[in-house]
Amino acid sequence: MKTNRPFALLLLLTFFVLSALQAQQPIDLPKRFDYGKMWTFEHPPKAWFKEAYGYDLNDQWYDQSRKSALRFANWCSASFVSPDGLIMTNHHCSRGVVGALMQGEENFDETGFYAPTRAEERRKDDLFVEQLIQVADITSEVEAGLAGIQGDEARATKTKEIMDGIKAKYSEMPDWKGLRLQVVTYYSGGKYSLYGYKRYDDIRLVMIPELAPAYFGGDYDNFTYPRYNLDVTFWRAYDEDGKPVNTSANYFPYNPDGIKEGTPVFVIGNPGRTERYRTYAQLLWDRDYRYPMTLTFLQNRYDLMAKEYAVHPSHALQERMFGLSNSIKAISGIVKGLHDPHLMARKKNMEDDIIQNTPEEQRHLWTDIAKEYKMLEPYSAAIQLLGDNPLKGSAVHLGYLLQRYDEAMHAPQPDSSTLAGLKTNILEVASTLNAPQEKDKLEVFLSEIKQFDHPKNPIAQKLLKGRTPEAAAESLLKTTAFADSAKAAAMMALAPKEWNAKAVDPMVAFGRVVAPAYKKALNMFQHSSARRRALEAKVANAVFKVKGEDLPPDATFTLRIADGVVKSYDYNGTKAPYKTTYFGMYNRHYAFDGKAPWNIAEKWKNPSMELLKSPLDFISTNDIIGGNSGSPIINVHHEAVGLIFDGNIESLPGNFIFDDTSNRTVSVHAGGIIAALKYVYHADPLVSELLQHYNATHKK
Repeated sequence: MKTNRPFALLLLLTFFVLSALQAQQPIDLPKRFDYGKMWTFEHPPKAWFKEAYGYDLNDQWYDQSRKSALRFANWCSASFVSPDGLIMTNHHCSRGVVGALMQGEENFDETGFYAPTRAEERRKDDLFVEQLIQVADITSEVEAGLAGIQGDEARATKTKEIMDGIKAKYSEMPDWKGLRLQVVTYYSGGKYSLYGYKRYDDIRLVMIPELAPAYFGGDYDNFTYPRYNLDVTFWRAYDEDGKPVNTSANYFPYNPDGIKEGTPVFVIGNPGRTERYRTYAQLLWDRDYRYPMTLTFLQNRYDLMAKEYAVHPSHALQERMFGLSNSIKAISGIVKGLHDPHLMARKKNMEDDIIQNTPEEQRHLWTDIAKEYKMLEPYSAAIQLLGDNPLKGSAVHLGYLLQRYDEAMHAPQPDSSTLAGLKTNILEVASTLNAPQEKDKLEVFLSEIKQFDHPKNPIAQKLLKGRTPEAAAESLLKTTAFADSAKAAAMMALAPKEWNAKAVDPMVAFGRVVAPAYKKALNMFQHSSARRRALEAKVANAVFKVKGEDLPPDATFTLRIADGVVKSYDYNGTKAPYKTTYFGMYNRHYAFDGKAPWNIAEKWKNPSMELLKSPLDFISTNDIIGGNSGSPIINVHHEAVGLIFDGNIESLPGNFIFDDTSNRTVSVHAGGIIAALKYVYHADPLVSELLQHYNATHKK
């Protein structure tokens, strides 16, 4: 076969031209919303909303949005979705607490739960939601009180005093009485807000689907799209008289068909934490030290739990595994973003621009932070991996206890009660050394130390002495007297002089290496902490002075409004649909031969065509992070059109930079929730409650 040389040359020339054009594109320049769109309700971007969507929203619109949203306990978001205190949040926000509501042989993971009547709704003790009733910008009050105060420590002390005084003053005001007050610091002191929450303590379960549809695809599909998840739960808030809370003035009425591609939508929720104001030097430390170690630690513990679950499955262990797998995937996405040269270049260029617009006498702040983290690098492995932690097993914990006992024995005046307490604890922990998985946990611990050992602060050789982690762990557990109850008791019966002479046990030696090395690293980080916090505050404040409220503050698990549009994106050489349907769920189920985690529950078999055609999930360009789970996603008419439950894999770098090119929020479609309630669960009373406003206003 002959080659068409002119065509080949033309193709080659085209490639070089396109490459040159691409190289000239300013892909590394900062973008307007690199710091995200998690706007506070005190300072919503009214001008931007009008510019972007043509919406001129008044204060009443924001007040109603704020009061219809909820904080679900201290880990998720939620909202009122009916006039009778009905609460909507995610299945994965509720999964950890509903176990206590199961009666007899009930298993909600297998069968779900639905209360057809109010009398059958089940109260969960200790569960609460909070509604943000009052908001006040108290920046001017704080700044007035700080006038003339010099020094970081003095200002910190005075700031707390001022905040306590402000809370005391507001707690006596009629509109603030009875509310839980919280002072929130934004921009590291650039802004201060006071929030007043109304708390509801009587929360009862109304409906939760089975695990299969709620967590469809499991960890494989987590942080991906297209998705097919019914990740929803309904609760109800009751008042002090045992009646459903009257929320007719503040709730998001359901609209099962309130969106299409291009529809502007708003997420009202409580994003937990972002780190978009971290400096470039801090991000490099995150990339090279913090996250790789954290990721290794979590993955190793997940593998150990999976091994245990295969032998002894339980709901509690499954929940812990879900939490770990979610963190592993989230951190993996952050690490990938930190290795993306374009994202990192944007962060660097944004930082350089801010530095150039900062007074010259303050520009040292960024280099000072870099020096702090460079100094801490040799201690990064020790601070993250050596600490005493239940997930590390009994041997590590015993090593710490023995080191404390060793130190107490060598004290100038040993305290008998302290020694007695330590003896009891040591013997209790020693009795578990031979339990299943203890050797595995110790091997993993030693392998992590070896993997991340720093040449300027070597620890692994002291523990391994030329052996593999497996051999060292086996030797330690075989030769220590503490693995034998009689020998352990004899060791702990030794008098101080005898202990000094005979305490050459390998477990004691292990503790003498691990505990002091961790203590040294902890001291280094703590010694640096005050300087780093002060520098970080000054940097964030400098950014605020350059950019002002055009940039939203980092997430603080306080209520935010994040705007976006329903929009597809390109991925894997194709285009993602803006919505999925139940057809896709069943296709995936049968494509994987009905195997978990793509299995469907019994009542989901033989679906109706009406269910199959219904939308299930959809995507939008809103800015979310952990803590936003359970947030309502609404349209401009205050209608709940969906329920946030995830982001796609491209959204994970959002911890440090927001990029809506392919960053997508993934939500359960309101129409999909209604379809499941109607066609699968036959929950007609709940459907009627959710659709009462829609039926009255949208249907002819």
